[in-house]
Amino acid sequence: MRIGIPVSGGLLSPHFGHCEHFALIDVDDASKAITGKQMIPSPPHQPGMLPGWLAEQGATVIIAGGMGGRAVELFQENHIEVVIGAQSEDPEKIALDYIKGNLASGDNVCDHDHDHGCGH
Repeated sequence: MRIGIPVSGGLLSPHFGHCEHFALIDVDDASKAITGKQMIPSPPHQPGMLPGWLAEQGATVIIAGGMGGRAVELFQENHIEVVIGAQSEDPEKIALDYIKGNLASGDNVCDHDHDHGCGH
């Protein structure tokens, strides 16, 4: 499993489409351990482009603070699970919490129909 997490300033970025990097964290489901990690600079922002780009990077799960409904649909079309409402923490901690079933997630911080910089 490869988990993609938008990162700004070393922590999960609340604004999915405007992050500095994506942490791509490989995890082993059986041992619940991180087996690899890459930090990849975000590509230039273009609406609707990130889901396909992250699929090309091998992501199978995306964990974010929030994202627009269209982005969620595009990830699902790319067979990528979306987890929203995560808090701004260290991406490795988020990935470990997720695979152990301990990830505290809340409301989608971008749960609206207008654009205020959430990347949709």
